[in-house]
Amino acid sequence: MGPFGAALLISGNIMIDRTALGEARNVVIDDRTDRRALAEWTRAARMGGAHLWAQLNHPGRQVPRLLGWNSVAPSAVPVPGQRALFATPRALTESEIIALVERFAAAARSAVDNGFTGIEIHSAHGYLISQFLSPLTNLRTDGWGGTPQRRRRFLLEVVRAVRAEIGAAVPLAVKLNSADFQRGGFGEEESLEVVAALGAEGIDLLEISGGTYESAAMMGVGEPRKASTRAREAYFLDYAERVRATTALPLLLTGGFRTAAGMAEAVASGAVDLVGMARPLVLDPEFPARVLADSATVSTVRPRRLGIDSVDGMTELAWYAQQMARIAVNKRPDPERHPLTTLTTYLLGTAADAARGPLRWAAGR
Repeated sequence: MGPFGAALLISGNIMIDRTALGEARNVVIDDRTDRRALAEWTRAARMGGAHLWAQLNHPGRQVPRLLGWNSVAPSAVPVPGQRALFATPRALTESEIIALVERFAAAARSAVDNGFTGIEIHSAHGYLISQFLSPLTNLRTDGWGGTPQRRRRFLLEVVRAVRAEIGAAVPLAVKLNSADFQRGGFGEEESLEVVAALGAEGIDLLEISGGTYESAAMMGVGEPRKASTRAREAYFLDYAERVRATTALPLLLTGGFRTAAGMAEAVASGAVDLVGMARPLVLDPEFPARVLADSATVSTVRPRRLGIDSVDGMTELAWYAQQMARIAVNKRPDPERHPLTTLTTYLLGTAADAARGPLRWAAGR
């Protein structure tokens, strides 16, 4: 266990292609990554004893328009209501899909070779793999879409390719949406079918989440506002209980936990095996250690939004990303930072970074 109380640290988005970033300055693992910097990062993160897993991702159509690149997706379906932020993507060819599977595997191999102790494949939150899973964003009629079985083929091919590269001894996890929370989209019943398929592939951990940029349930926007969810804290605990009834896979639940009592109840109930925290750690990195020592019971995290559903998910993500940037240069978090300031800074910063050119600032240079 690490010095701040966390037994497992998951990196957050690490992109597999430096020309396809979800945000400016994403970390990238590819054949041009500085391996020494990567090894220094993993060594620092693990020095307290915690495990560190690399979360591998591709944004698909969710590449900000300001970055200036053409985005790709299973089908040429734009992000509804956000065309000012995201361009209409180009549909991938089959050869490109196969190449992306290989990129995931190569990135996983490199991550493990440079100190990561496990891999998590991000297939939630409307990113590329999530786009393949959803009938709203995958309109293909070839071997990669048209039926639930073919829509989940990309995810399963990535899982198989990554496992072949890292071997059986390295833990392999998948982050999966319970649902997209959009009418006609990827829902709980189909998600449960994907869970069964992942169990058959022999993954080691399933992380449960939900939502997309259009309906940011993972940030507490929309569905998680319901009173029944607030009472139980965790956004997707009801779904986790459904999963637990169908699989023996170890389950990690992230999203909404704010009190020691809520975390303890979720684990004691048997619904989940691990509790994940994200935003609470940004404002209080020692919160897990204090929870375990019975010296803290409630996180101080609160929503950082403008009250506009279409941008609130991005605003909140940017708010916490900017707090982490402060910590990275030895500054304390700024809890009073206004969300409008955050969004403005994010958009201006993305535009400035894009103007410099991708080869100069893409992480992993």
